[in-house]
Amino acid sequence: MGQALCVCSRETVIIDNKRYLFIQKLGEGGFSYVDLVEGLHDGQFYALKRILCHEQQDREEAQREADMHRLFHHPNILRLVAYCLRERGTKHEAWLLLPFFKRGTLWNEIEKLKDKGNFLTEEQILRLLLGICRGLEAIHAKGYAHRDLKPTNILLGDEGQPVLMDLGSMNQACIHVEGSRQALTLQSLGCVLYAMMFGEGPYDMVFQKGDSVALAVQNQLSIPQSPRHSSALRQLLTLMMTVDPQQRPHIPFLLSQLEALQPPAQGQDTTQI
Repeated sequence: MGQALCVCSRETVIIDNKRYLFIQKLGEGGFSYVDLVEGLHDGQFYALKRILCHEQQDREEAQREADMHRLFHHPNILRLVAYCLRERGTKHEAWLLLPFFKRGTLWNEIEKLKDKGNFLTEEQILRLLLGICRGLEAIHAKGYAHRDLKPTNILLGDEGQPVLMDLGSMNQACIHVEGSRQALTLQSLGCVLYAMMFGEGPYDMVFQKGDSVALAVQNQLSIPQSPRHSSALRQLLTLMMTVDPQQRPHIPFLLSQLEALQPPAQGQDTTQI
């Protein structure tokens, strides 16, 4: 028989009348912290994002991030499990309870492969790109742009399906001009595709550190020759990285191209790797 878990000496928190056990810290940055917690009611692991709110504006921004999550119910967009605001003396903490993805981010996967001298296969790239585009299509359908699309903001599910996160970058990002929204997205998406193909960012170390890749493409990118990639995939990358934003393809065009390029599903979802 298994031994019962004693939680009397370990920190627990209550969110929406459910108790969660603190496991370990996952990371921190700026004024936010992410902890791994376990739901004592279901035995599932979650990521608890805690945002320190010093002013009313901070609380409003955290609330908008939660609202952005609630806008979507899509397999390629990170869902919100619960949200609450807690007092911490004279300050507040906004808590966002999110699903935990043990595989980490797309960038984690790229670096892991690169350390072994390997790369994502073209089949994996096509399936990932299809899932990413489906998530972006849902975001655009609501009139928003992600604004910070990069490999460190794309999680991988247990089956390898891509899940877009960091929806806080969408705050006040509603764009009504279709062309502007699509051009911005395709520029960043091209950088993500480049990283999946070649294991590194297309510009400099700023990309690899996970900073924003929403950079102005001022010069035509030279695509390295590689026998791993078909001419069709190279052509897609070239189109996405075109200097003139009006000449970049839109998400509907990319989806049609990617769906045509997908290998036989063999009973699996084509958004998975």
